[in-house]
Amino acid sequence: MKIAVLGSGCSNCKRLYEITQKAVEELGLSIQVEYITGDEGLKKIMELGLMQSPVLTIDDEAVMVGFIDDTEKIKEIINEKLG
Repeated sequence: MKIAVLGSGCSNCKRLYEITQKAVEELGLSIQVEYITGDEGLKKIMELGLMQSPVLTIDDEAVMVGFIDDTEKIKEIINEKLG
């Protein structure tokens, strides 16, 4: 499983990255969360056909667009993708 946070590098992007890392840790997963920002992050967001950031992706699929300050919600999303 590949998890990434894409964004411009704003405070919401950084916060989503931190929350996602915490969720992965609490789930006991040994997955490194990527943090892709700046021009590269914005390019990837546009490649997904999106116009809002930050974006949480799992296996290169957007699973959350916009900022949600909720570790439990992110854990639910990850668990759904784990099957």
